[in-house]
Amino acid sequence: MNSDDRRLDVLRAIVEDYVATREPVGSRALTERHHLGVSPATIRNDMAALEDAGYIVQPHTSAGRVPTDMGYRQFVDRLSEVKPLSLAERRAISLLLEDAVDLDDVVDRAVRLLAQLTQQVAVVQYPSLRRSALRHVELVPVGARHLLVVIITTTGRVEQRTLEAGAELDAEVVGRLRVLLNVAAVGRRLADLETALRSLPDEFTGAGAALARAVVEEVESTLDLDREERVVVAGTANLARTAGADFTRTIGPVLEALEEQVVLLRLLGEMAEDHAAVAVRIGRETQHEGLVEASIVTSPYGGEGAGVARLGAVGPLRMDYPGTMAAVRAVARYLTRILAG
Repeated sequence: MNSDDRRLDVLRAIVEDYVATREPVGSRALTERHHLGVSPATIRNDMAALEDAGYIVQPHTSAGRVPTDMGYRQFVDRLSEVKPLSLAERRAISLLLEDAVDLDDVVDRAVRLLAQLTQQVAVVQYPSLRRSALRHVELVPVGARHLLVVIITTTGRVEQRTLEAGAELDAEVVGRLRVLLNVAAVGRRLADLETALRSLPDEFTGAGAALARAVVEEVESTLDLDREERVVVAGTANLARTAGADFTRTIGPVLEALEEQVVLLRLLGEMAEDHAAVAVRIGRETQHEGLVEASIVTSPYGGEGAGVARLGAVGPLRMDYPGTMAAVRAVARYLTRILAG
């Protein structure tokens, strides 16, 4: 083993011990707890080299070392693989999520489950309309002049609107409109719907054309891409419960940042550009003053590649990165499978 690999092993041991004990880690503790295969003097030299490189720092005189943002980043980047969850954990995820009755219930269960698994703050973004496609549109007459428009997206969103027609509804026209609407729109991304539906009213005359225009306008306005996106948060009490003295002083700014939906949406959007199964932002990488002492781990769900939304966990720099990454990835995979069904 060359000196660089050995120093990375020392860094890994420091991160693991600091996460476990919340105390600065000294060379004696490393010698006693880890089989690094070198002398205490070599470990001290390696720690000095890691400190010079900016991976660890000594918070107090005569104290051990703690990882820096750079140290955590090196640790995360060097993880060869994300460890799988236990069979019991996977079964618990499956049982809880598969009983959900609709999208709101799925998201609510997922965020609470993720907070419990990670003992961090969990965040789940509602599926983005920008990445959704239309699954089905149903038209249901409710009286002589009122039509219920039910819109279902591929991400499980169900929107219902009732519109008033200018004339009595003709069952044959409504049936034909339903067929043509689904033929033109189903499977298309919502961003492409306006073009797909533009000529639909031309297939009808008189009151039928007016009804078709009204339905098309209702679908387009309901699925307006500029509608505010939402993020659901759970487990904020975990910050106080699991924080050490190094983090307690900074809980306030973190909580304030978590309350700002725009901050979370920006972070999740930026992390979507990573195109990674699990993305991690550490400390100042979040580019938000309130989160400089926190890290966020996220994963996409609801589709192939970048997915249609992200979920994740927010906690102190001193978090269990392997365990958190595993839980986030697992819940995202189950969520994707459920929404696809």
